[in-house]
Amino acid sequence: MGKQNKWFRKRWLEGRFGHSIYLMYGLTFANFIIIVYRFLIEQDSFFTPVIENLWIFMVIFLVSYIPVSIIIGRWHTQNQLWVENYLKRLEDPLLGSMFRTMLDVQTKKASEKEIEEFRKKLDKIINEST
Repeated sequence: MGKQNKWFRKRWLEGRFGHSIYLMYGLTFANFIIIVYRFLIEQDSFFTPVIENLWIFMVIFLVSYIPVSIIIGRWHTQNQLWVENYLKRLEDPLLGSMFRTMLDVQTKKASEKEIEEFRKKLDKIINEST
């Protein structure tokens, strides 16, 4: 992969992260608030006297939504994230190859050629990440 192509691919990945994680998150959040306000609050005579405008609804919504999302996110990182990471590692052929080679080296089943190929793979990963 050429240096220019690598630079472009990194910017493409960074742009996708910025778009999907930050910009679209904010836009979908604002969109959700506006739609709920328009269809639920403005259309229902019960809510209209209590929540007179969009700004009041937005404050009430954010004050309740943010703590709930933090609690759910904390539960996810403590209870579910390890499962996702574990399953991803099981599917990673490079990680499997690395552990097999390390095991073969420890048990003296790996040849010098296999060890050298493994070293080249690791060097390639290190060089591409810097």
